[in-house]
Amino acid sequence: MSQNPDKPHSSEEKLSGLEDGQEESLDNPDQSIRKRIRQNAPGSHRDDTPKCSPPRPVTIEELMETAKGVTNMALAHEIVVNGDFQIKPAELPEHSLEKKVRDIVHKAFWDCLEAQLKEDPPTYDHAIKLLGEIKENLLSFLLPGHTRLRSQITEVLDLDLIKQEAENGALDISKLVEFVIGMMGTLCAPARDEEIKKLKDINEIVPLFRAIFSVLDLMKMDMANFAVSSIRPKLMQQSAEYERKKFQEFLEKQPNSLDLVTRWLQEAADDLAKLRCKMLPPHCSADGAAGGASTLCSAAVQNQAYLKLLKWDHVNRPFPETVLMDQTRFQEIQLELEQLLLIGTVLLVTFSAAGSALVDMPGFAEKIKTIVKVLLTGMHLPSFNLKESLATIGEKVCAEVNSCLSQHGFTPFSAERETVLKGQIQAVANPENTICRLIDSRIQKFLENYLASSHQKSLPAVPGGLGPIQRELEEIAVKYVRLVNYNKMVFSPYYDAVLGKILTEEESRLVGKSEES
Repeated sequence: MSQNPDKPHSSEEKLSGLEDGQEESLDNPDQSIRKRIRQNAPGSHRDDTPKCSPPRPVTIEELMETAKGVTNMALAHEIVVNGDFQIKPAELPEHSLEKKVRDIVHKAFWDCLEAQLKEDPPTYDHAIKLLGEIKENLLSFLLPGHTRLRSQITEVLDLDLIKQEAENGALDISKLVEFVIGMMGTLCAPARDEEIKKLKDINEIVPLFRAIFSVLDLMKMDMANFAVSSIRPKLMQQSAEYERKKFQEFLEKQPNSLDLVTRWLQEAADDLAKLRCKMLPPHCSADGAAGGASTLCSAAVQNQAYLKLLKWDHVNRPFPETVLMDQTRFQEIQLELEQLLLIGTVLLVTFSAAGSALVDMPGFAEKIKTIVKVLLTGMHLPSFNLKESLATIGEKVCAEVNSCLSQHGFTPFSAERETVLKGQIQAVANPENTICRLIDSRIQKFLENYLASSHQKSLPAVPGGLGPIQRELEEIAVKYVRLVNYNKMVFSPYYDAVLGKILTEEESRLVGKSEES
């Protein structure tokens, strides 16, 4: 939907603008992360993807129909999995030819309107057309039960009567505009009250018309976003069925399209089986091992598989087919968790070094968190130097710790304690760092518990040591589990079929080993 203060849009033009601008209209708070992902993505990492049969010639009509289907599916998918999805105005590049042409045409229109109104007597042809479009816009905001408001708009903005008044020199355009502004104030969202207030301060009629259409664009966008949030639950089921249908059609044309999924689920089952066996007592017999592994269930393996996506090598390994549409989202979550891991580790090291004096001090954890976040900005870029950043973080953290200790009557760190703390923070750069691995395992455990209990409304308890990053972790977890649950809704029949074979073969293998022993 295009917001333009310089041009009144008809309903058809606005609807067209909405459809054209949807791709640019996704509200994405993590846009910088998405940009880095695209910049760092390899040109091609699908070399080991199974080869398909030679392509057949397609017509332009088939190509357009396919593109339309993919676009619709991608848009529906975005609305469902992105809880922050919003339609936003599409803006033309500042120096683009399209913007220059548009500005020229719009200026000509408003200049013509101004010239008509300055004639003696004034000509209201353009103004009446604008009032007609305003009337249509106002009526479009009404619900079926708004009978009284509908009657008021229809009565006051009666175009036939307005034309007669204009012909007889009795038209009071200011009074009509005043009614329009009042009605907009009644129908708009509270967030637009300030814009409505500004309209009342505009005295010249042409700038006022331009401002009215600008606010109407915002109101239409608000209405569209409200509609999106309202249809999300219903759209989720329909979109899931649609995506499953399209994937099935693709699978029928290319039967090996589940090869990567099979490999992914097989690895998850193997990981889970090994983990279960490790948890068995050392003196456990082969029968016990077989029994432990045979308790694997499809849901547990799927959850393990989804956790593996958070440790994925996106450069050297192709993504499973069924989660390919969400690869960027999973990679964003992976990058966010990697940064949160470093933040959590630095906080835990700092609190351990400072003791109980600073643990419960209001605002201290947030200050340290802000320092670390700022200095870790861009940590996934090739040019980022983690060791240098951690050295700077160590300096800043020690300064903040000493400042807080002094302010609250405690003894600041000695030079020796500062050196120790700085060394511990710099050691976080080592992937094998004990504290870092501990925090990582607890983050993974929290996500695993959340996946296992995702049908419950409340979040699972946060493991010890993660308190300072609880809010950020829960926000990531909600986004991650929403993504996982929707993927399960779409592709669970395929996962169940693949895992049915994998788990049956695994159980047969373990039973065979048990009989041999």
